[in-house]
Amino acid sequence: MTDSTACLPADLARQWGVSIAQIQIRIGDQVAEEQYVPADHLISAMRNRTPVTTAPPEPATFYRLYQQVAQQADAIVSIHVSSRLSETCKAASRAAGQMRIPVHIVDSATCGMSLGYAVLAAARVAGAGGNPRRVIDAAVKRCRASSELIYVDTLEYLRRGGRIGAAAALVGSALSLKPVLTVQEGQIAPQDKGFGSDRALRKMVDTAVSRAGEGMVDIAVEHFGNMGRATTILEELKPRLNHVRDAVITEVSSSIGVHVGPGAVGITVSRAE
Repeated sequence: MTDSTACLPADLARQWGVSIAQIQIRIGDQVAEEQYVPADHLISAMRNRTPVTTAPPEPATFYRLYQQVAQQADAIVSIHVSSRLSETCKAASRAAGQMRIPVHIVDSATCGMSLGYAVLAAARVAGAGGNPRRVIDAAVKRCRASSELIYVDTLEYLRRGGRIGAAAALVGSALSLKPVLTVQEGQIAPQDKGFGSDRALRKMVDTAVSRAGEGMVDIAVEHFGNMGRATTILEELKPRLNHVRDAVITEVSSSIGVHVGPGAVGITVSRAE
């Protein structure tokens, strides 16, 4: 099991039997699970400065999902967004304590498709008959072998949501300076910056190529209302990478989009096992 910040395409989640707990999104006075909040509606609300916030699934939601999974399993591995970015792990742990079968909570210390690819790696081990320890080891290993690079048009949304972490040092930079961020020690941190979006995006692509190295990798380009730019980035990446197993473009989880803002794009580099 994971949560919706993993950005897993629905077909992959179904294929590998992954259950997904939905982060809650509040737009004004309305609260809904993020699967019921279209990205274009959320982007419109954000641009109109309607208050938008996120919250982890309730412990009761986790308990209900765990009960469903427990009908077909003798143990559950529940892998979630960094505890430094969300209290999702805490909510999952409260529900796990009420279960009769073992529920192992794994703090991924990351988010996005770095989490998504870790969940898929764990699901493959489980599907091959691996015990919970092997499943957890596969997830942790993949998390450590993955990295997130994130371009945002502005740090304002991260600042509003309190997820800015070490990148707070960039607040107040000239408007023409566009930051490239990463996830480091479980929180958002600065990676690079460039004058203008084109230069910042080139730096992001160059860094992704460097991190991929010579080994086999899975690549994901995530975006929030910016499919055109995401497609261009993937087209630029592919010829420069030597060994790519999977390459996907996916709309970022709306619960992440709330914090990175409209127009954001990201690259996940996940070294394949």
